Amino acid sequence: MSDDYLSKPLSLAPSTGSDEPRNSSRFSNVTSASTTFGAPISPYLNYDPRFLQQAQPEFIFPEGATKQRGRFELAFSQIGSSVMVGAGIGGLAGFYNGLRTTKALQQTGKLWRTQMLNHVMKQGSGTANTLGTLAVMYSGFGVLLQAVRGEDDDINTVVAGTATGLLYKSTAGLRKCAIGGAVGLGISGLYCLAQLARANAASNGNSGMKFL
Repeated sequence: MSDDYLSKPLSLAPSTGSDEPRNSSRFSNVTSASTTFGAPISPYLNYDPRFLQQAQPEFIFPEGATKQRGRFELAFSQIGSSVMVGAGIGGLAGFYNGLRTTKALQQTGKLWRTQMLNHVMKQGSGTANTLGTLAVMYSGFGVLLQAVRGEDDDINTVVAGTATGLLYKSTAGLRKCAIGGAVGLGISGLYCLAQLARANAASNGNSGMKFL
């Protein structure tokens, strides 16, 4: 379809004159195509592909967005990964302890396999439960702070980490509760500093590339 055809006004009157050969050739093509495939083809299939061009990019998230997902969406992956990491670490520790125990008791055969399975499964499940509980607490505090403050920044991370440590050790006494809060504060603070250093390094690298 040419640009001249698009520039002409729409008219409901029957075409005459110079348009007749063009229309006749177009309907002849439609007729030949319909006879080739054995079924009639609509003449409206002859369209300009420019009509189908999209003015906006076809992405789920807008371009230039710094954060794609919120804390609620990240909570599921954080909890699941924490459980799997805890199971792996606990299983390795249980395997090591089982080797030491069975070697000290000089156990072999079926008794050795049973003791090894007991150590791996018991310590692996315990560590997975601990890290999974911490991840649930941290994610819950993070989602709550984001909903209350309306922002997702490093303050939420530090407060959520501190509150997680306080709550996890709240039943062990005031002293251990304070220690748990300090540990949570330290870990979350180090994480925020690492993220800040990473962002600065990335920005410096991008600025350096621009001057090249």
